[in-house]
Amino acid sequence: MRHRKSGRKLGRNASHRAALFNNLVTSLLTYGRIETTEAKAKELRSFADATIGWGVSVHALVAKGDNATKEERAQIVHARRMARRTVKTSEALDRLFGEIGTHFASRKGGYTRLLKTRVRKGDAAPMAFVELVGLYQPQAA
Repeated sequence: MRHRKSGRKLGRNASHRAALFNNLVTSLLTYGRIETTEAKAKELRSFADATIGWGVSVHALVAKGDNATKEERAQIVHARRMARRTVKTSEALDRLFGEIGTHFASRKGGYTRLLKTRVRKGDAAPMAFVELVGLYQPQAA
């Protein structure tokens, strides 16, 4: 029985699953929209929202810049270190605490959107887009 067992295993061990979601969150923050399987997308939302929460929590302090007190700077460093556990590139981390944290400052959660797209040809896996609400700008073709 799977009573009180949350989360999907996705056919991976714990370390592989953690690395998978860290990479997916990093890609989502970098590009604003990614396509993956529905199961991965549904699990990714909680990881992404928690990570974005760190950027949102200190957006006002980051905006102060050099005028922040020593305690406020310590809060920013703490938030960056906590987000760094998940986000693996400095480019994505800078975007999280600059653009993304400011954009979602007025929201209390619900930073990602899931859009079901197609069935993958090779294995008939249902696919979905995960995107940042209001931030994804499609590239001109």
